[in-house]
Amino acid sequence: MDLQLKNKTALITGSTKGIGYAIALGLLKEGAKLYIHGRSIESVEKAIEKIKKEVPKAQVKGIPADFAKVEEVNNLLKTIPQVDILVNNIGIYGDRPFETTNDKQWFSDFEINVMSGVRLSRHYASSMRDKNWGRIIFISSESAINIPEDMILYGVTKTAYLALSRGLAKLFKGTNVTVNSVLPGPTSAEGAIEIFQNMSKETNATMKELQFEFITKNRPSSIIQRFSEPSEIANMVVYLASPLSSSTTGAALRVDGGVVETAY
Repeated sequence: MDLQLKNKTALITGSTKGIGYAIALGLLKEGAKLYIHGRSIESVEKAIEKIKKEVPKAQVKGIPADFAKVEEVNNLLKTIPQVDILVNNIGIYGDRPFETTNDKQWFSDFEINVMSGVRLSRHYASSMRDKNWGRIIFISSESAINIPEDMILYGVTKTAYLALSRGLAKLFKGTNVTVNSVLPGPTSAEGAIEIFQNMSKETNATMKELQFEFITKNRPSSIIQRFSEPSEIANMVVYLASPLSSSTTGAALRVDGGVVETAY
């Protein structure tokens, strides 16, 4: 199937690894022109080198920016003034016990997980409206609905993305600009793989066994009973980025393996 993405220009935040990198590969294989983003020039250059081995004809450039620093975000926006497709993927997470997580940590995580999407979407909204075409996609999480008790802060930031994407979709009413959010479940991205590899060394259990244990203990409602692969999340995002998804907007689309206990 031709997703009609040839010569569309996309920016994916946090795309040097994990889900963001998988989305980058998916868009590039469909012929899109792409800007990947990482926090350091080294991570960006390494990712581009890897991409060109997998997609030799890839039209890809990179830009580093620390999204905790507004001046670096502003520099990114000056360097890339317009895009057709924006994927707000950058995000941080961690064990943040509610009773001991201070205001500084809340504001720090909110700055990256929420304000990054606010700033970039606000910047690119006008040019998308002027062209009467655009795609804005927020990578949220099933944790936006199933708030984890040990990661309340993370869940709150991901819930904010659902409200932001729905409101923006309504803002673009009657245009060919669509806005959606995607909710992955547990995914075998680099961060999770590293954690399970370390646990495997300590316990002698295989990574597959440890992941299954995590699912049965922490996400027992999972229907697929396994971690998703980044490419499985990327498939949904690439479709949403394409002209073929023109009647899908204002939606929160789950790629969570059935973790969320609702039929809608």
